[in-house]
Amino acid sequence: MRIAELSSQSGTSIASIKFYLREGLLPPGSATGRNQADYGQAHLHRLRLIRALIDVGGLSVAVARDVLGVVDTPDTPPHFLLGAASDALYRPAKRDRDDPAWQRARAVITDLLARRKWYVDPECVGIDLAADAVAAFQGLDQGDMLGALDTYADAVETMAAKELDLVIARQDPTDMVEGVITGTVIGEALVNALRRLAQQDASARRLGSAPVAVATADRRDPAEAS
Repeated sequence: MRIAELSSQSGTSIASIKFYLREGLLPPGSATGRNQADYGQAHLHRLRLIRALIDVGGLSVAVARDVLGVVDTPDTPPHFLLGAASDALYRPAKRDRDDPAWQRARAVITDLLARRKWYVDPECVGIDLAADAVAAFQGLDQGDMLGALDTYADAVETMAAKELDLVIARQDPTDMVEGVITGTVIGEALVNALRRLAQQDASARRLGSAPVAVATADRRDPAEAS
């Protein structure tokens, strides 16, 4: 297909497609002449992945490029491959690692990992990110909110196991990496949205308001319903 058809099918402007080509997010098409190229279904899928990472996942173009670079080089053992895909999503935060308060916050997370016997690299960036959150709670005198820490751990442990089962079932390394990326980026957007909906429900039930339950969608054929 030509770039105009690729634009039409993907819902992405030609200008954006050309930008993604220049930035290396989208591989070039097959040249058919001067300034002309043909694109296939793989390009269409890649465009949809790019848009999902940027529009739904909120990634910057630079981070999306790094993440997609992992998709394009799935030639390492599966465990390390999945770890590389996950690590590509993180960017360093500004923190003072020598700050005693931050070190205490990090100890809260490492103690949690030890108690739950999670197999985690001691230098995993996720530990520092979790420590940042703990330090923020404590710095705001909101340490009581850490009473939910094990509840969070229970929930994410279940989610991670299910996500990895689904990813491993794909078997193909490229599909596995893409599953980690979409599961992490788009999955986080979905989980955050569901969490807010659950908070609204919990608030309505506990604080005595009169919630309006969302009705089950009527999946009957419109003709049958009439």
